[in-house]
Amino acid sequence: MKKIIYRNIAIVSAIFIVAFSIMLVTNYFQVRGSSPLQTEVVETLKQLNDANADNPALQEQIRQLDLLARRAYFVHYDSLMTGIYILLGMLAVFIFCARGYYADSKDIPDKDIDPVDEWAIKTKARKYVVWGVSVLAATTLVFTVLSSSHLKTAKTAEQPEIADNTQYADDTVEQETDISSEPSKQEDDDGDLITETTETDDTGKTDVTEETAPQPVISKVTHNAFRGNNSNGISSAKNVPVKWNLSTGAKISWKHDLPLQGHSSPVINSNKVFITAADEHVRELYCYDLTTGEKLWTLKAENIQGSPANAPETTDDTGLAASGVAVNGTQVCAIFGTGDIICADMNGNRLWAKNIGVPDIHYGYAASLLTFGNLLIVQYDVNNNPRVMALDIATGAERWSKARTEKTKMTWTSPIIAYINSTPQLVLVGSPGIVAYNPNNGEQLWRVEGLMGELTASACSANGIVYAASEYAKLIAVNAADGTVLWDSNDFLPEIASPVATRDNVYVATSYGVFASYDAQTGKLRKEHELGDGFYSSPIIADGKIFIINTEGKVHIFSADDGFNLLDSFETGEKTTATPAFTDGRIVVRTEKSIYCVNN
Repeated sequence: MKKIIYRNIAIVSAIFIVAFSIMLVTNYFQVRGSSPLQTEVVETLKQLNDANADNPALQEQIRQLDLLARRAYFVHYDSLMTGIYILLGMLAVFIFCARGYYADSKDIPDKDIDPVDEWAIKTKARKYVVWGVSVLAATTLVFTVLSSSHLKTAKTAEQPEIADNTQYADDTVEQETDISSEPSKQEDDDGDLITETTETDDTGKTDVTEETAPQPVISKVTHNAFRGNNSNGISSAKNVPVKWNLSTGAKISWKHDLPLQGHSSPVINSNKVFITAADEHVRELYCYDLTTGEKLWTLKAENIQGSPANAPETTDDTGLAASGVAVNGTQVCAIFGTGDIICADMNGNRLWAKNIGVPDIHYGYAASLLTFGNLLIVQYDVNNNPRVMALDIATGAERWSKARTEKTKMTWTSPIIAYINSTPQLVLVGSPGIVAYNPNNGEQLWRVEGLMGELTASACSANGIVYAASEYAKLIAVNAADGTVLWDSNDFLPEIASPVATRDNVYVATSYGVFASYDAQTGKLRKEHELGDGFYSSPIIADGKIFIINTEGKVHIFSADDGFNLLDSFETGEKTTATPAFTDGRIVVRTEKSIYCVNN
């Protein structure tokens, strides 16, 4: 009976190997001569997009087609790699069962085979079968590796431009800079405050008249990294503006066009705003005065050992300045898509610079930096030497480094700090793992698997729970005290915008325009709003409200409570992909071409 089972399994696995081999070899000849991302169809779509710049509906259709093509392309690559493992597994099953079937049979010495010696003929035959199947599988693996190499090296085509009663998490610790000076106020002879009046010149810049020059505003509320302190999406800012108008200048303190492109989100520390921009020739870090908008200084990323002579190719929706800078009140650091990191003091004097390796990653590198005490945290999920590292923020020396062991090496997510029972955890999102480390030494604390695909949305945390999601998988809630999964859901999932959470609710914004809330304890979908255009900018909770801006620049403001009510929506008129920065009474927003400050 046992031999019959071995025989049947061996026959089935052999048939499977033959059929699967034919499929994989055929796949090689299909992908050998072309790349799904560089076809004549895509080029035609790009030409249509350029010729119809004033047709937003057509541009959106082209963008969606391009997005679908890119998703299908990389899903195909992941499926191909999975096919290799399946084929190897079935080959192992076949060999095991074949050996099991013939375990009781004895081979014979080499001799001239008698035509009537049936036993000897079968002995030779089974060798031919085993070797034949093994050679077939090996050949198929060679073709599969060649297919994989072709897909891996293919270039990515350019994407067309197309409430105060909220209970916040106890573990969300704001690392704020202590500043003793209070905001100064200017009074007239009667003791009344002098209001600020502004004039806008032809370039769109806002200048302040000499008679009413604003006094410096130094707030204790910092926004030290992408999505705020700890990169967790929650700000302690108060008296935040809830309405402004770019076209009329209402509540706009200042606005400047940016000299170079970039998608990095602004950060605020003291009375200074920091942001990066770049092209294939120049990479720069800018510092603006929060009160007046004056550009205080510019620092170029240049003369760095190991920096590439030619910048890596990127798509327009990533570029070379997609990563947010990080600041701790003494130093400010920026990273670019070349792998160059520069660090300066608050006056723009360069302290150190280094190249940590030119990133091998399609679209371009986009993970934002994060400060933790005197450490600069860098998540480097790229094909070549993926790792997470902590650098001494004062000198650039490496304090610790840990290899990233995810199945898919490349992600575009950013690290966060989650405080669990007053203890900090460094949380990174990858494919398939959500991983927590000790930020002081890089020790892994826990790991949960369940994500997949191209990950861009970062994690968030509240009330001892870490939440992470990917559009290809699900939203997962993890008890960060022990790494156990509390619940998961796949109703609405983010592509690029990162989720944000309070003690009671988790909020998720999708790339197709749905903004949804979940019960933080059970994962039950509470409410969703269909808002039209999708979101790249991440939601921020401030002053009891949720602020989020869609890709076309429309601002939506919601109540950060169980009701999750839409309080207001208004257009700014400028496309926005970056996440705004918040401080008391002010919001700084980066658009496709400019940066501006809203003053309450």
